[in-house]
Amino acid sequence: KYRYRSGGQYTCPVVVRMPIGGGIKGGHYHSQSPEAYFCHTAGLKVVVPSNPYDAKGLLLSAIRQEDPVIFLEPKRLYRAAKGEVPEADYTLPIGVAEVVRTGAHATVLTYGAMVPVCLEAADQLAQEGIEAEIIDLRTLLPLDIETVIGSVKRTGRAVVVHEAPRTAGFGAELVALINEHALLHLEAPIARVTGYDTPFPYALEHEYLPDPGRVAEAVRQTVHY
Repeated sequence: KYRYRSGGQYTCPVVVRMPIGGGIKGGHYHSQSPEAYFCHTAGLKVVVPSNPYDAKGLLLSAIRQEDPVIFLEPKRLYRAAKGEVPEADYTLPIGVAEVVRTGAHATVLTYGAMVPVCLEAADQLAQEGIEAEIIDLRTLLPLDIETVIGSVKRTGRAVVVHEAPRTAGFGAELVALINEHALLHLEAPIARVTGYDTPFPYALEHEYLPDPGRVAEAVRQTVHY
């Protein structure tokens, strides 16, 4: 709020890197996904990369911002995600989503560690003749609403995927925005695939986290609605 309170005279160029999410046997101590908390705070920017290339480009962009940036890093990707990362300086624009897979039958909106999960689900669905479009939001605030709505209007169906609990998760905001901007284009109710409304379980971690099977089934039901 610093820039708002000063009428634009002062800025707050700070980046806070935060490890989030499950998948590393952290149980209910170190597995939360608190992105919705920060998205509710006006003045913040919230970034969630899904791969090494995006992580570097988005982080360098975040460092150049005049407003505070919450840079959320899915812990399960620290040693699992692989990809080529240039040594040179490069940036990726904050507030721009990426269509990581094109498709005509349904739009899948996701971010962070759920992107590879959704891509695997899309591979399964393709064997059944269902082509899902996967959008990596990359930035939650500001949100690339144009890319989101444009895709949903084209496919007529939407599935939102995140590992945070369902109730009041960021997916609920996506559902509301789609209903506001693309309701008459929908061919089926919007589906959500999320974590459950319980403390994060240690022994049942894999059952708690969305997996390709759950995502594929949600898309399948949406397409056949």
